[in-house]
Amino acid sequence: MLALLVARYRRLDLAEDGLGDAFEAATRTWPTDGPPANPAGWLLTAARNRILDRLRAEAVAARKLPVLAVEAELTEEAQRVMADSGDPTSGSPERYDERLRLVLLCAHPALAAESAAALTLRLVMGVATEDIARLFLVPTTTMAARLTRARKRLAHETFGLPVGRDLEARLALAADVAYLAFTSGYAPGSGDDVLRPGAAAEAIRLARVLRDVAPPGNVELDSLLALMLLQHSRRDARVDAAGDLVLLPDQDRGRWHHEDIDEAVALLTPWTNAPGSPYLLQALIAAEHAIARRADDTDWPRVAARYLELEQLTGSPVVRLNRAVAVAEADGPLAGLALLDGLTLAGHRLPAVRGQLLLRLGRTDEARTELERAIELCGNDAERATLRRLLPD
Repeated sequence: MLALLVARYRRLDLAEDGLGDAFEAATRTWPTDGPPANPAGWLLTAARNRILDRLRAEAVAARKLPVLAVEAELTEEAQRVMADSGDPTSGSPERYDERLRLVLLCAHPALAAESAAALTLRLVMGVATEDIARLFLVPTTTMAARLTRARKRLAHETFGLPVGRDLEARLALAADVAYLAFTSGYAPGSGDDVLRPGAAAEAIRLARVLRDVAPPGNVELDSLLALMLLQHSRRDARVDAAGDLVLLPDQDRGRWHHEDIDEAVALLTPWTNAPGSPYLLQALIAAEHAIARRADDTDWPRVAARYLELEQLTGSPVVRLNRAVAVAEADGPLAGLALLDGLTLAGHRLPAVRGQLLLRLGRTDEARTELERAIELCGNDAERATLRRLLPD
């Protein structure tokens, strides 16, 4: 509904305020009057009326009277979109196109890339502010302030769809946003939330639309979609019947979705010998895991080499951490541990990996210290339980 309102009225402040007023009215009236037959349609109509009231006030203040014509046009358009169905999440082409439009609008040149990505995750994908903060490795208060500034910066922008080079630039940012949204589905959230595969599936749909509207032969969008499919193929094997996380080596590969793997491999095949790019290298790494019939069949030296190339390209400390895990599998835990020396990374993952490598070396006291630190820093109940099971006796 937010995407529809922004697309129609081209102002984020109007859309958010109108929808907020509509939900407030619903909480007052529905408990006594009962919910309407078409709840989403009711909310959209109430939000539209609130927005039109504000537009009238603004028009009068500016001694302009174009709002009545605008109202007639927008009323007709809203009725067309909402006809026969009050569910704006039903996935119809019109509604999904509006979500894509909102993604491109959030990728506004007035915003820094990180702010645009964070705002899109919050508005379009509905990711909690706390979980966005975890993705960006910043405190929740910092992310909340960043989102507020981004909203204010866009509050009075008149949105139009980008074209030409501006469209290409926004597509690139939208691709990054899609992957961040995907990551939010499989990076365990706060509290007892383990995984959100539904959010990941929505991000894959967004990636498909981006790929469809981009010029053909875009290696990054092909690689991005392949990467998402490879990781999403493991969705049914990531959590056991008790709700506990299952790590990659212990997953039942018979429960992986091999049709997703086949599609991803087909997407990557034309680019196997292309120059390395971030999404391509990540996808090729994921493919190594996907094509191995057993965990022991994984080509760890090749995975480690891909991570080295990716680290040289990005300089990312997260990539260094992942490379250390691969090197530990290929050359032993001592080699992996050496790569962690001097590495600084917020959150619990660095001490968690260090603790596991120390365990493999038999240095149990040091391992316990690192794992206890990881448990203290971890914000997800399921991950904490997994880390506690690793503590040495």
